[in-house]
Amino acid sequence: MSALGSIPRLAGGAVKIVWPFDERVEYLRPWKLLSLAGGIVLLILGSIYTPALDWDIPVSFIMAFSTYLTAPWSMRALLERRWRDWPLMLLATWFSVDGGYALYWSYVDPAALAAMRDVNFWASLALYGICGIVWLYRGSLRDFYAELQALCRGN
Repeated sequence: MSALGSIPRLAGGAVKIVWPFDERVEYLRPWKLLSLAGGIVLLILGSIYTPALDWDIPVSFIMAFSTYLTAPWSMRALLERRWRDWPLMLLATWFSVDGGYALYWSYVDPAALAAMRDVNFWASLALYGICGIVWLYRGSLRDFYAELQALCRGN
C-alpha cells in the first residue's frame, strides 16, 4: 500500500471520516518540521524586506501553523474525493487562507485588511495548495525514497 494511503473503512465497509489531527505522528516528522521552519524563516524575511501593508511576523506564524495543521489533510480529502469531509475541508482551507488573516488584520489594522485582502487570498490559496502537496506524503524521507525507487523500477 502506498504511503498516500487508501480510503479508511470501518468494519462492514463503511467509509470512516478521518479528522485532520488523527495522524499526530505525521506532524512530528523531522522533514516536515524542518520544511515548516524553513517556510517560516522565508515568511519572516519577506515581512521584513518586502514593503507590504499586510505582511508582518505574527500573521506569518498564524498562517504558517494553520496551513501546517490543515493543508495535507485538506489536499487528501480533495484528492481522495472524501465528500463527507469537504465541508470541514473547505472551512479549514478558508480559515488558513483567509479567515485567520482577516481576523488578525481586522483587529490590528482594518485599513490594511481592506486594501490587501483580495490580493492576499489568491497568493495564500496557491501557497496552501503547494504546502498541502509537499506535506501530503505519509512517511519518512527514507520511505519516500524507497517507494520512489520501487516505482521507477516498476515494482
